[in-house]
Amino acid sequence: MQSYQKLLLENKLWAAEKVEKDPEYFNKLAAVQKPDFLWIGCSDSRAPANELTNTQPGEVFVHRNVANMVVHTDLNMLSVLQYAVEVLQVKHVLVVGHYGCGGVKASMTNKDLGLINKWLRNIKDVYTKYEDELEAIADENDRADRLVELNVLEQVRNLAKTTIIQKAWANNQMPYLHGWVLDLKTGLIKSILEIQPGETDFIEKVYRYDFEKLKQAEEKLAEVYQK
Repeated sequence: MQSYQKLLLENKLWAAEKVEKDPEYFNKLAAVQKPDFLWIGCSDSRAPANELTNTQPGEVFVHRNVANMVVHTDLNMLSVLQYAVEVLQVKHVLVVGHYGCGGVKASMTNKDLGLINKWLRNIKDVYTKYEDELEAIADENDRADRLVELNVLEQVRNLAKTTIIQKAWANNQMPYLHGWVLDLKTGLIKSILEIQPGETDFIEKVYRYDFEKLKQAEEKLAEVYQK
């Protein structure tokens, strides 16, 4: 049996088990998607969102990329974020990194790795920002683990800089923003940062958007339709 055929077989066994336990399971699953969480994680095969959190299909909306990045030019990630916040109205956005991340380790080298250089540049920028702290860590693995944490921290802050998040907060909506790091050696997740809805004091002024005029225009438009 080919490896891909085993996946199909396992899928049939999984579906049969779900139906045996609850004949309406897939009808209910297909009917609606209303997750409370958006998970922005690493593409690493050892870090699957549902497995790590013991959640079921439909509970977590997931986006994954190399090193769990929130890049302001990444239309894929931004489209997922907009849909999760504006349509699904998730209550929490989680940026989840993991120790031993290959993308983070690669960013610490001077090797020419081809196309991925462009992506890893964003992590190198994080390294540069915290260079004094990182260079003071003698052990290379410890330094990489600290960069994993700092990278998660910066990606959460990048979320808060988006108009998608700030607009939701301006409308008195969620989500909370969280930065987590998974330890692959224990399977446990460490929380390193939480940002409350509307918490913008840490955001540099140039990244803060003014939605007041937009709100006033929307209110006037609503009044016209109500008449």
